[in-house]
Amino acid sequence: METAKNAQVVVVERNYNAPVGRVWEALTDNSKMKQWYFDIADFRPEVGFEFEFSGGDPSGKMYLHKCVVKTVEPNKKLAYTWRYDGYEGESLVTFELTAEGEGTHIKVTHTGLDTFPPLEAFNPKNFNMGWNHILGTSLKEFVEKA
Repeated sequence: METAKNAQVVVVERNYNAPVGRVWEALTDNSKMKQWYFDIADFRPEVGFEFEFSGGDPSGKMYLHKCVVKTVEPNKKLAYTWRYDGYEGESLVTFELTAEGEGTHIKVTHTGLDTFPPLEAFNPKNFNMGWNHILGTSLKEFVEKA
């Protein structure tokens, strides 16, 4: 797959002291997602399932995120499109899980950021900061608590 020269990609990886099944549930069970991710009204890990949620940028401005599930490989891979209502562009978020002993290695790849308008809110550094917080704090604390 070729990517444009100006393609902007954010990749964040973490290791968790939690089994793959627990991490997968956190990524795909809507009641669990609400505890560490965003307040998503409905989510199902089914290709073609559409969902949306509101989230803010560092300045506090809120944006409606509209997403469509593209890939579901239980306990291995989940991918969905990510775009903003009222703005051009569409990106793809891919979560990849790998068992490492009793724990889990997670990798999030967010591609297509260069398709968004050149607004500060859509700057790749904000996505990098967001995914680092989500994976490094929110999801980590959720899956590692007993």
